[in-house]
Amino acid sequence: MKTDELIKSLVQDAALRRPSMAVHVIGAVAVGGLISSTLFGLELGVRPDIGNAFGTWRFTTKVTIAIACFAAALWATNVVAKPHAHPRKILPALLLPLALLVVAVCFELLTSPADTWQTRAIGRNSRLCLAFVSLLSIAPLVALLLSLRAGAPRSPRMAGALAGLLAGGLGATLYALHCPDDSPLFVALWYAPPIALMALIGATTGSRMLRW
Repeated sequence: MKTDELIKSLVQDAALRRPSMAVHVIGAVAVGGLISSTLFGLELGVRPDIGNAFGTWRFTTKVTIAIACFAAALWATNVVAKPHAHPRKILPALLLPLALLVVAVCFELLTSPADTWQTRAIGRNSRLCLAFVSLLSIAPLVALLLSLRAGAPRSPRMAGALAGLLAGGLGATLYALHCPDDSPLFVALWYAPPIALMALIGATTGSRMLRW
């Protein structure tokens, strides 16, 4: 075997042994999620009536929307982490949680008396929601941005934004298990802003950290 062929073979073997981006991303989610889950357990904890809550459509919808955001962003982040990715194909998946939220809000407005809308929208823990969805998203976002440096995203800004969306989805899912405010109106007004903030922070940071 010629020297050039030997070097090429060794490089290919090394590439095959390198963990895939999916492994990097899932590992980052696991590490960041463990940190956030620990913080969640120490500071908040699961709501006392969690069993009964799962029997209500509002709570189930709230958790479903948060999980849908997390799952869609997880898939999309894996896609855009690669240099040959086509960002347009991720749009339908990202629109899914938004569509679920719009449908839930419309259903809430149609089935609830108008004089209860404001109370449902403001809820009892709006400030706590803003603070803890953001706080529970920080560790996953940091871990994800570090993991994405192992890849070569075509658009570092988009990859960072999706990492923020993924981290925000994880933070929202955790906080949803504690939050007593289940109305889709509350979710739209108080869950969405911190998730969007994480996406903005991720985009800004990712445009610098993930540049190649």
